[in-house]
Parts: sequence; C-alpha cells; structure tokens
Amino acid sequence: MTMTPHDTWQAAMHSLPLIAILRGLTPAEAAPVGHALTHAGFQLLEVPLNSPDPLDSIATLRATCPQALVGAGTVLTVEQVRAVHAAGGHMVISPNFNPLVVAETLKLGMLSLPGVFTPSEAFAALAQGANALKLFPAELMPPAGIKALRAVLPPSALLLPVGGVSPELLVSYLQAGANGAGIGSALYRPGLSAEQVGQNAQAFVAAYQRSERQPTR
Repeated sequence: MTMTPHDTWQAAMHSLPLIAILRGLTPAEAAPVGHALTHAGFQLLEVPLNSPDPLDSIATLRATCPQALVGAGTVLTVEQVRAVHAAGGHMVISPNFNPLVVAETLKLGMLSLPGVFTPSEAFAALAQGANALKLFPAELMPPAGIKALRAVLPPSALLLPVGGVSPELLVSYLQAGANGAGIGSALYRPGLSAEQVGQNAQAFVAAYQRSERQPTR
C-alpha cells in the first residue's frame, strides 16, 4: 500500500522525528546527500528556499528518495507555497507564523510547520491548523523554557526546536518535552561530503535513541 505524505509524517514522528535542514544544498548534491540521510534513518528532508535552485533540489530528492517526506524551509509567501507544491514538495516550514501561508499549505494538502516562539504564536498557529510548531530560534530557548511551554500546550501539539541543535542538546530538548527537532549545520553544511553528512546523521540517530532510554524529567 502506498503511503501518503501524512502517513510518512506520522511514521517519522514515531520512529525518528528529526528534520534534516539542508540549507545551501545544490541540485547536484541532492541525490547523494539524500541517500546518506535516508540510509541513516532520516525521513524528513527540508531544503530552505534561500538555497541554490531549491525547487530543483526538492524535485531531485522527491525522485531519488521516494520513502522520504520532502519539503521546503524559509517559506514566507503564498506564492512560494504554490511553487513548492508544484515542485513536488509535501512540507512547508517557515521561520514565522503567517496565517495565509498556513492556510494555503493546508489547502494544497501539504504539511504546515510555522515558526513560533511565544505561547501566543503557538496557540494562534495551532488554531490555524498547523501540523506542528517549529520553535525558532531554539538557541534562545533553553530546555527549561521548552518544559514551561510544553506545560501549557495541548498534549497533541508537536513541538520541534530548530536552531543550534547538537546531539547533546537534542537529548535535553526531548527530555524537556520536545517531540523532535530540526537539525541544520550540525548535520549538513556546504562543503561536507555525503559520507560526512551520513556520519553526522548517525550521531543524531544515536542521540535520539539514547533519549528514549532515559526517564523524562
């Protein structure tokens, strides 16, 4: 049975809820980097729109990594949402919460992950129908802050910190109540080989598995 994008999302949330943020990825790198990440277990791949030819990279990842859920980051406008959809993307991630972007994303059947930082933004995004909340910039929110935010959010709300997440910090965030995370330069940055990206990915997979064996604080 063919999995829908929402099926893939749900599976990733249960197995490895980590989004690979591939800022700076080129279309030529997309296939080997995508294969390295999916081989390590990543199922969620994001190409920020301020990367070189991001829509081409999204199309390549969709073609070469059919088991993954591929989408775009740094999506700021309704027009960009439509462009991502036309390129075959199934996930729209933003640094901010724009109700129009969320609405268009959902209208086109894609998953919406707007950026929030405050409880007011978080509740507004959830009311708009966001599938998950990108907590950004996570560098400014220590695990204690995530624990406080988690205490007031609905249990069903998915909270994913993004920004400066290392394998060690990932464990702390998860134990504080985060449901996953977006991983950027600690996973991929321009100049790294696909092999190096795969090694970084394995370190994050090991950290996630380690967090599951530790009691929640």
